[in-house]
Amino acid sequence: MIPREELLRILSRYDEGDIRIATICSHSALQIFHGARMEGFGTIGIALRRNRPYYESFPKASPEIMMEVESYSDILKEEFQEKLISESALIIPHGSFVEYVGAENILERLRVPMFGNRRTLYWEGDREKQRRWIAEAGVRAPRRYASPDEIDGPVMVKLHGAKGGRGYFRASSPSELRRKLDELRMRGSMSGETGFIIEEFIPGVRFYPHFFLSPLERPNLPGLAHGRLELLGMDRRLEIIDEIYRGFPDMIEEYLDYTVAGNTPVIVREKFIVDLLEAAAKIASAARRLFDPGLIGPFCLETIYHPRRGFVVFEISARIVAGTNLYPMGSPYSPYYHDEPMSTGRRIAREIKNAVKLGRLSDLVY
Repeated sequence: MIPREELLRILSRYDEGDIRIATICSHSALQIFHGARMEGFGTIGIALRRNRPYYESFPKASPEIMMEVESYSDILKEEFQEKLISESALIIPHGSFVEYVGAENILERLRVPMFGNRRTLYWEGDREKQRRWIAEAGVRAPRRYASPDEIDGPVMVKLHGAKGGRGYFRASSPSELRRKLDELRMRGSMSGETGFIIEEFIPGVRFYPHFFLSPLERPNLPGLAHGRLELLGMDRRLEIIDEIYRGFPDMIEEYLDYTVAGNTPVIVREKFIVDLLEAAAKIASAARRLFDPGLIGPFCLETIYHPRRGFVVFEISARIVAGTNLYPMGSPYSPYYHDEPMSTGRRIAREIKNAVKLGRLSDLVY
């Protein structure tokens, strides 16, 4: 991993009065560019040639500087990185950035200063590390099965490396699980070396609350080790399986797919906000203990609620998530913190602006 000291040396060369916010044109880039513009920052979009005109078609959210690449791997080329550094670019990571550039490459080869803590990529991307993180926080998580033979009820199976629900499936017995794995291998969807995890299937309503942790401010919740925690929005994810009723009465297998296709806004009963903020504070404090300086900026808890179980946290996304795109001018929760429209993209830019004013930009970068 590139030492943080090296990245801070590069950051020290920046003109802090002319920071440019940069990211790949995908995932939540429009929101990031729009929020940066609202806070007075210059913006840099990194785009494939095919994508460029579509991102330039949004007058309030198109990047001011567009850098074309033939492949996203070009970002790792020395000359491309030096060009970004010469523009005082600060990378904002999102899901597509991590997927296309590669978590390992970001950790080992990307020398451009990035908003947030790169060490979260180790803990978010490895299911075993993420499980340890949730356990360290002491929040409720799904039961984990060590082998198919332990299955005693409905389970959710997740292939290693699966993203956005792709590669998930349900099973109810050891024989059903093995049969479905064999089918995946026959279709070439997994190899003999592909690992998987087995978790109990939890019935309930899925909620994905979006949080923001500011290390520039004092803790505002019990049990929070550092920083101010804000609830900036919430969504539910639209998965192919949600349309399963359209296949009745003659069900077709293609509906049995958990791939995320979109997002829809949601709010929870107000009393549930206490539970979600408490869980988020525990997750943030555990991150501080496990990989200092812990979480910086946006993150999301992926939860399921059932009246008898309460909220169960089954995954953590330690960066901006696509569900925040629902709220470019703020969510039903953001007015309780801010007297102006505040998307997660704008909140990132506001945090950077505040850090520059305080002389603490290095606190936000790794």
